[in-house]
Amino acid sequence: MTTPQQIIVRPVVTEKSTDLQSQHNKYVFEVVKKANKIEIRKAVEMVFGVRVSDVRTMVVRGDVRRVGRFFGRRPFWKKAIVTLHDGDSIDFYGEQPDQSPEKADKAAS
Repeated sequence: MTTPQQIIVRPVVTEKSTDLQSQHNKYVFEVVKKANKIEIRKAVEMVFGVRVSDVRTMVVRGDVRRVGRFFGRRPFWKKAIVTLHDGDSIDFYGEQPDQSPEKADKAAS
């Protein structure tokens, strides 16, 4: 049996995934290829402490890369787009949303 930390490989932070976060409360993760939607839902809920309303998955094909005259292929990987309930959010950067820079400076001094 795999643990939730083993199912979620990493968050995918791109311009498109950032737009999904801000506009639709959807978060994108790279997950283990053998994980199903139920396992992904439970892993996100346990690791981040949020409520998941929907999970969409897809397998991303690996690119063909070339080094000199040799061709290789990047590995295939699984992407999960997780929709959270209204009011829930995940903070990837460890920022406190209610502290502005002025308040942080006053608290430090």
